Amino acid sequence: MIIPRAVFRSLGTRWLPFADAASEGLPLSQILRLSLFQVSVGMATVLLLGTLNRVMIVELSLAASIVAFMIALPVLIAPFRALLGFKSDNHRSAIGWKRIPYLWFGSLWQFGGLAIMPFALLVLTGDVVHDVPFAGEVIAALAFLMTGFGLHMTQTAGVALAADRADDATRPRVVALLYVTFLAGMAVSALIVGWLLRDFSDLRLIQVVQGCAVVTLALNVIALWKQEKIKPMTRAEREAPRPAFRDAWNDYIKGGQAGRLLAVVFVGGLAFNMQDVLLEPYGGEILGLSVAATTTLTAVWAVGALLGFWLAARWLARGMDQFRMAGRGILIGICAFAAVIFAGPLQSSPVFYAGAFGIGLGLGLFAVATLTAAMEMPRTGKVGGGLALGAWGAAQATAAGLSVALGGAIRDTVQGLANAGHLGPGLMTPDIGYSVVYHIEIGLLFLTLILLGPLVRTRIIEPKTKHRNERIGLADFPT
Repeated sequence: MIIPRAVFRSLGTRWLPFADAASEGLPLSQILRLSLFQVSVGMATVLLLGTLNRVMIVELSLAASIVAFMIALPVLIAPFRALLGFKSDNHRSAIGWKRIPYLWFGSLWQFGGLAIMPFALLVLTGDVVHDVPFAGEVIAALAFLMTGFGLHMTQTAGVALAADRADDATRPRVVALLYVTFLAGMAVSALIVGWLLRDFSDLRLIQVVQGCAVVTLALNVIALWKQEKIKPMTRAEREAPRPAFRDAWNDYIKGGQAGRLLAVVFVGGLAFNMQDVLLEPYGGEILGLSVAATTTLTAVWAVGALLGFWLAARWLARGMDQFRMAGRGILIGICAFAAVIFAGPLQSSPVFYAGAFGIGLGLGLFAVATLTAAMEMPRTGKVGGGLALGAWGAAQATAAGLSVALGGAIRDTVQGLANAGHLGPGLMTPDIGYSVVYHIEIGLLFLTLILLGPLVRTRIIEPKTKHRNERIGLADFPT
């Protein structure tokens, strides 16, 4: 019996996770090839925030304060993503490319930073003899800045290019697919780099990091190849006055409560991510869980996030307002952090795991809702997709980086004061530092609800004229 081709098409669209992101202007094969730049960005992120973090402190015996400063440098560049997106919106060249030049030069910055990074770290540790004061610190900071600037430029221009090529119906799914690729690139890169560095040496560090630099350039060249059409511009078009960033930014802020949405994304990102480096230590130190038991927290959190993505898909397909769904995610997060707080005094592992599951569930709903709202935010003629996506990415990345640093600093400070007796005998408990951080996160979630309220009210007063009936599949998972 011969199975009709239409059956295979329907099966592909129904069961393949990314098939519904394809469109006539952007086939699935080109989407997957374009998404390779996210793999390189994920690999660089793993190196900056994970592998090199551990290598610098343990194998290279660098001070934690120096390592924290180096790791923070790429985060400081994140707010400039909006400017990079705006520049790519308005770039003019003789052949009409807008995004490709930023993808290319971002790749070069990323490649250059990774290429000099291992040598900079060896100079920083003192293994390389030199007479120049602070040479190691300066070169290492330059390497981290170059890599961070490159990955932010590459990611902003690449996502904007994908949004340009996708149609209105598939654009949110295409953009979200790229963030899924980013997460996949992080996961695979972490496994490969960790395996290659299992027998650490200075030579192996140079080989692995510079190998990542070469892979970065190769992946990005493959990704950008023939992704943007050549549209020759006349000399008059190239020399025409360009809009100012300030005017475009003001237009974006005025368009459909965009400024308030970015504030919601930023404050909500702070609230949900401050515990990122504290949950596992809390489980081990306060609840006495083993390393294997605390390691499963990531899986529990991920299951909650997956459930949040699935619920968001169903609710959005039924036409639920994104801001109301974001509010549900925030309320779930408040209950989840309360469960984590009570798990300590109760010495209850099930309550602790339930809290971790709830954090993932709430974050999943909140992230999908804000991503969809950002993509649908009304924009005026001066504002392009690069500025909109860059602004959302800047708010998200900045909040994630700051929240992790603040969470660790607040916990250490409060615990130190408590152990010294400055907070009184009633607070001299081993979990007080963690508890304060979790209470701050609950307070930030309530603040996020306050910021979100006028957006929901605006939708009630001015309902959408067009009913949304879009499917959101695995391709819509946000970062």
